[in-house]
Amino acid sequence: MTTTVVTRAAPRLGVAGVILTALAAIVAIAVAHLTQGTSSIGAFDLLNPDEEAMRVLLASRLPRLFAGVAVGLALGTSGALLQAISRNPLASPDTLAVSSGAYLTVVGAAAFGLSLPALPSGGLAFLGGLAAAGLVMAVSAGGRGGTTRLILAGSAAALAITALTNLLMILFQQETTGLFAWGSGSLTQKDLSVVTQFAPLIAFGLVAGVVLGPRLDVLGLGDDGATVLGVNVRRLRFWVTLLAVLTATAAVVIAGPVGFVGLCAPVIVRLAGRWLPGLLAHRVLIPMSGLAGVLVVLLSDVLLRAFFGGQWGVEVPPGVVTALAGSGVMIYLARRHRDGGPARRPPGIRAAAHRSRTGFWVLVASGTGLLIAALVLGMLAGDTFLRTGDVGLWLQGRTNMGITFVLDQRYPRVLAAMLAGAALAVAGTVIQAVSRNPLAEPGVLGITSGAGVGAVSIISFAPAAGLWGVTGAAGLGALVSFALVYGLAWKGGLSSDRLVLMGFAVASAGTALTVLIIVQTDPYDTATALTWLSGSTYGRTPPQLLPVAIALVVVVPLAIAQRRELDLLSLDEHTPRILGVPMEPARLTALAGAVLLTATAVSAIGVVGFVGLVAPHAARALVGGRHARILPVAALLGALLVSLSDTLGRTVIAPAQIPAGLVTAMLGTPYFVWLLWRSRAGQES
Repeated sequence: MTTTVVTRAAPRLGVAGVILTALAAIVAIAVAHLTQGTSSIGAFDLLNPDEEAMRVLLASRLPRLFAGVAVGLALGTSGALLQAISRNPLASPDTLAVSSGAYLTVVGAAAFGLSLPALPSGGLAFLGGLAAAGLVMAVSAGGRGGTTRLILAGSAAALAITALTNLLMILFQQETTGLFAWGSGSLTQKDLSVVTQFAPLIAFGLVAGVVLGPRLDVLGLGDDGATVLGVNVRRLRFWVTLLAVLTATAAVVIAGPVGFVGLCAPVIVRLAGRWLPGLLAHRVLIPMSGLAGVLVVLLSDVLLRAFFGGQWGVEVPPGVVTALAGSGVMIYLARRHRDGGPARRPPGIRAAAHRSRTGFWVLVASGTGLLIAALVLGMLAGDTFLRTGDVGLWLQGRTNMGITFVLDQRYPRVLAAMLAGAALAVAGTVIQAVSRNPLAEPGVLGITSGAGVGAVSIISFAPAAGLWGVTGAAGLGALVSFALVYGLAWKGGLSSDRLVLMGFAVASAGTALTVLIIVQTDPYDTATALTWLSGSTYGRTPPQLLPVAIALVVVVPLAIAQRRELDLLSLDEHTPRILGVPMEPARLTALAGAVLLTATAVSAIGVVGFVGLVAPHAARALVGGRHARILPVAALLGALLVSLSDTLGRTVIAPAQIPAGLVTAMLGTPYFVWLLWRSRAGQES
């Protein structure tokens, strides 16, 4: 039993020795941290500081050091608390979207000109983080409905929140200048005021967590066992969630969202607990996770400046380094993960009853008609509204120069949205079938993130390469990311859950690399990269549509030819083998087609989320579970969704524009929440 493991503690000297060793390591790293910076003042100058050295020490280096200590302590504590209440080793402020929610409120306050003191700003961040965590934990059965389910819920919620955050930064560029880099965690501080205001809150969260430690030990027995032993499980989870969000949002206000420290720190302590079980008692694990968080943050900052110089410590957020390290930890945990739980079952959403052939073709015809209507609307609407007669004359080459210019610029955008939407929808359908996970979509496998790294690299380092250069780089990045995910997920076979977890880890690393590239090239002009990463059809040209069109022509017939394998793969692990389906070749072929579709779609319009999630589910609800029917209907729905999103984004605040990817995220989020809730209800029934 868990209590036996926890209470069979090693001698107190062993636990005390580990704590003292951690404190000594923090002191040693802190000393090294103080000797680094952009000025020429080094270790010997600090031993006998003059006036200049004291000024640098008090105005820059000590505030940065104390910020690192506070952030590490807060995030390590928050991660340990979240993992305790969810009994999930991958719960953290990042995977539960706490940091994303808090960051959104900070950006929102800046965008609308609210200049708040630190504590009120922290209160707003707390509300944002609490709302995000509550949503993710509610729809993922409190985080206990399976590791993969928690990751999918958190990543999708973070995607929607990030889309809204990016929208604010695009629309209010001047007001939010500098917040893009800060959004990856920056330890640069003007003084000690913010740290000193939030230090008591972090200390309170840590002490309260230690006090609740014995109850968290009992909670490890399970809800029923804890209730029998007198623990009010619901009340305990409520208060511990508040403490976890409080400490995490304090870290966000101090330094921005520093990625994955809340994941890494408790994992480090639990790994040490294999040799020293006394560390697993929550009265010890929580403070030790805080100390481990301090080590992770300070060591990342020290190594960053040691290898790349003091200026990198100013320009590059240490959160980028911790995110890359955290991705490595996730890969380690995912390699150890075994398939099991709700994520292995086929989609729990009710599909439509079996439709007749006539009903199916009527539905396809209706969808085609709506798509044609969306095409016409896209040509007419925008910053300049036209009439259908103008389009007819343009097709005949009889319009004046102004209308000709508008329509010549508009039609590639409308077609790009439709083609990319269809490609993403088909890719999402295939990925959900292969992974047997109703909440999966192309972004989950790291494909879109890899494409983003490739495209932003070209935009930032070789802008003269042109649009075809961006297209090629995006495709290459997507393929490399998928190859990495597939290779890491392979362990005597391809585990569906492991594939999703690896994808999340690689996607997180790709996002960190994207931030690194942007802040290193031009941190104060991020609009171009942000617009592309948000999925925009702006500036599309007819040649750019060729790759995605060719991919659709090649992959969609192959996917339809593979419809029987997709039907069987979506059921379980054993049925396809019994019926003679070659599992690994079938999976690899299907996923390779999904990668090609996603890469070309991303190269055409940038990163667009939720289409690969929403369209397959809507198609399944309309035509049932046979992929021969799901694939064409999903393609129609995906094209319709992105086309309408693009038209809406070009129209509502014209002449300014909202990228299509942000509109799809805002439209897809309510559906996603409903989807998660329905699937959760299905599991509990």
